[in-house]
Amino acid sequence: MNGTSTDKTTGSTSATVAIVGAGVVGLCTALEAQRKGYQVTLLDRDEPGMGASFGNAGYLATELIDPLSTGKTLRSALSMWLNPKGPLFLPLGYMHRILPWLARFIWAANPSDAAISRLALVQLNRAAVPAWKRCLEDIDASEQLVKSGYLLVWESADKLEDAKKHAAYMAQWGVKTELLQGKSLLEKEPELAENISHALFFPEACRMREPYLLSKLLLSAFLNRGGEFIQQGVNALHVEDGDLSIRTAAALFKFDHIIVCTGAWSKKLLKGVGLQVPLEAERGYHLTINAKHIQLNHPIGSAERRIVMSPLDSGLRVVGITELGGLKLQPFKRRFSSLHYHSRMLLSRLNNPALEVSEWMGHRPTLPDSLPVIDKHPTHPQLLFAFGNQHLGLTQAAISAELVVGLMTGTTPEINTEPFRVDRF
Repeated sequence: MNGTSTDKTTGSTSATVAIVGAGVVGLCTALEAQRKGYQVTLLDRDEPGMGASFGNAGYLATELIDPLSTGKTLRSALSMWLNPKGPLFLPLGYMHRILPWLARFIWAANPSDAAISRLALVQLNRAAVPAWKRCLEDIDASEQLVKSGYLLVWESADKLEDAKKHAAYMAQWGVKTELLQGKSLLEKEPELAENISHALFFPEACRMREPYLLSKLLLSAFLNRGGEFIQQGVNALHVEDGDLSIRTAAALFKFDHIIVCTGAWSKKLLKGVGLQVPLEAERGYHLTINAKHIQLNHPIGSAERRIVMSPLDSGLRVVGITELGGLKLQPFKRRFSSLHYHSRMLLSRLNNPALEVSEWMGHRPTLPDSLPVIDKHPTHPQLLFAFGNQHLGLTQAAISAELVVGLMTGTTPEINTEPFRVDRF
């Protein structure tokens, strides 16, 4: 595939761009590049939408404005790790590999760096839902975005003050919440277990109806607009005398621009073009429960158990677990058991062994400062990047696409992209 295509009838040319990675960030980026007039090719070794994009809860977590590394997180990390049903796991066999990344992660918790990350996340998350609305309206799929609200629940009555403090903290950043207890909480979400003491309700929160269906709709729109999908793994990127090319096992393709959206697999590709990025594959687990007798009104998060449950078209999705275990280890069955246990403690009617349940594990791309990379190569500006959104890939996909394509076209971004530089480490 050559760098430009020429219409022999009109003589006009159209710049070509390759989007490497067909997760939700890559799909949004491919569509955004098409909107700007580019001839777009999408490449991935797997079916589009089948990576981390497949496994999320469908919830747009715009209220998650704190980086993963904070003083509070570090103080609780040991107890979470030692708890056999806790939300944090570091497999001993991977410990030697993760130590350099953990050192950077711990350093990122210092107040000045954490403040930079927080402000950058606020910018992205405030712009996230409006960007999704633009994307979905453009492809006539606005029904996929649901203004659902969100419940963050506590089981311990003595944690009421924690909920009030969190509400005050959210208010500082313009995030609306409502404190619910007793009858008002039961009316809002009748399915909750009796042991739930109180909750914060986020009335402006949104979710997607079904993450995988969303990816298929994005792909369909892309293909219908003349895009090409090549299902081949990308082995390397090449830059020579200003020319860009992509090497797969089968062929060499040349393009005017390349945007790397390969999530947790981005590190190796960047190393091949002279960039060292401390990217870690954070493994996430989920359950999808066929529980049609349970009708949740909202996504639910547990402040104490650190899981999220969301009502999707495919079933009840239970998401949780942070496991720093890289790309090669097989899933650990006991992680799924932990999700079963926690979900049953929050929804009593899930305590039924006859329920049909599917299990999944995928890889979140996480950088030590919890910020994505949205940037151009420092010396080859026609090579760009959009990856590393950690737990917020679905949330930030549409705005990340707008920003990276804006960098490609030379448009002044609505958000300061300096914190997302690829060479910031």
